[in-house]
Amino acid sequence: MNVLPYQMDINTTNKHTTDAYPEIFEDIAPYTNSQYREGMTKLSNEAGFEHAMRFIMPEIDYEAFKATLLSVDNIDVFQKQIAGAFLEYLAKKTTGGVSYEGMEHVKDGKNYTFISNHRDIVLDASFLNLCFIRADKPITQIAIGNNLLIYEWIRDLVRINRCFIVKRDVKPLQALQAARQLSEYIHYVINQRRESVWIAQREGRAKDSNDVTQESLLKMLTLGCDSNSLEALKELNILPVSISYEYDPNDYLKVREFLLRRRDPDFKKSQHDDLFSMETGILSYKGKVHFTINPPINNQLENCDSTSRNDVVRSARTIIDNEIHGGYKIYPINYVAFDLLNGVSKFSNHYDSETVLEVNEYFKKQSELIGIENLSDEEERFVHEMFLTMYANPLINKLDSE
Repeated sequence: MNVLPYQMDINTTNKHTTDAYPEIFEDIAPYTNSQYREGMTKLSNEAGFEHAMRFIMPEIDYEAFKATLLSVDNIDVFQKQIAGAFLEYLAKKTTGGVSYEGMEHVKDGKNYTFISNHRDIVLDASFLNLCFIRADKPITQIAIGNNLLIYEWIRDLVRINRCFIVKRDVKPLQALQAARQLSEYIHYVINQRRESVWIAQREGRAKDSNDVTQESLLKMLTLGCDSNSLEALKELNILPVSISYEYDPNDYLKVREFLLRRRDPDFKKSQHDDLFSMETGILSYKGKVHFTINPPINNQLENCDSTSRNDVVRSARTIIDNEIHGGYKIYPINYVAFDLLNGVSKFSNHYDSETVLEVNEYFKKQSELIGIENLSDEEERFVHEMFLTMYANPLINKLDSE
């Protein structure tokens, strides 16, 4: 039954059975198989979800698509055969190809905490799971901030897709409790449910592509284990992943945010801004997208000769950052941006004059999308420099990691 712009052959065999989560995790955990049918019925009847599907795939037969969604009775089949097919469609439509290397580091029968840099709100973890589907590896659970769950149907959609919720709107007095719950949840998933998880190396995306792991993230991960900090991190089997987009579809929105915050240090994005960023990231062209799956860091953590929590966290952060930076795939636009930013021709062997023209034209086009009129000469220079910085930083960090 061809209900999407691609053919799906749905096999409803239940290959992955999950039981209920402990009560202490119910408010942050994904849906289980027993909750799939109720959750999908609710989701597929939501006008917002239908509108989103028709917007992304104008040619869709929604009623047939809805029937297919409801013909499945477990999350594993839904993710691999329906969501996976949708991601293949999206990759073909909006990228120059999604590729990966290092899958040999993901060993069968082992569970990992995948920590990666963060470029796109929705697609970083989604495309990583697409790589796992292609390689016939288990799909990971995904951490997502509750600030992005703008509508109830989005909450249902992400929980059906094995997302667990990171509470980001808690009061200071509740922050430690929320961090401990999250940490205990991740340790529980890794060690008792025997599943892997993905979490970004920092809260929010690195707007200038200078990817640095937040120590607070690693400190949070040590809270959910009775062992010392080193053993707590080793228990999670952390595996760094490097994500490289040739073009960041949200680059102009990030530069716009930099500019608005430069004008007003108290500027804050709205929920509409987050929603538009998600939409732009999903639908806009990204060029080539590459994932480098680096080795787990446990062997390197063994070299940490301190039991101090702060020392362990700093060592882990340095290891993760070096692995992520070293695993970047560098594209011509990154080389051009570096040379233009620094007024040199150090990497001119990686591009030609035509590429320089194309890159400058791209930055000009993206600058026009910012949508702020009457920029001063100084602000125009700032905008141009931010674009260059954003695309030069992956190369700068890769060089520093060598």
